[in-house]
Amino acid sequence: MKTTRKRYSSDFKAKVALDAIRGEMTLSELGAKHGIHPTVIGGWKRQATEGLAGVFDAGEPTVKTVSEADVEKLHAKIGQLLVERDFLAKASGR
Repeated sequence: MKTTRKRYSSDFKAKVALDAIRGEMTLSELGAKHGIHPTVIGGWKRQATEGLAGVFDAGEPTVKTVSEADVEKLHAKIGQLLVERDFLAKASGR
């Protein structure tokens, strides 16, 4: 016997997850009401709460820009460290 997996729309999932987050009914009660296993509802609830922070990050840039002055300072520091490394390698006899 071949069973097909039931697919739910994102609107329906959001509605059920929001009901679960509200906590007015248990996951078992929500499952009985909508005909869905409580574990599935728990997964949707977890996805909704984890993805909630992304809603507020939409306007903020995720990549910070580095100024040219910072890049120049870092290049100077790298050069200094290379000179020190070479000096210490010669002094130690390697």
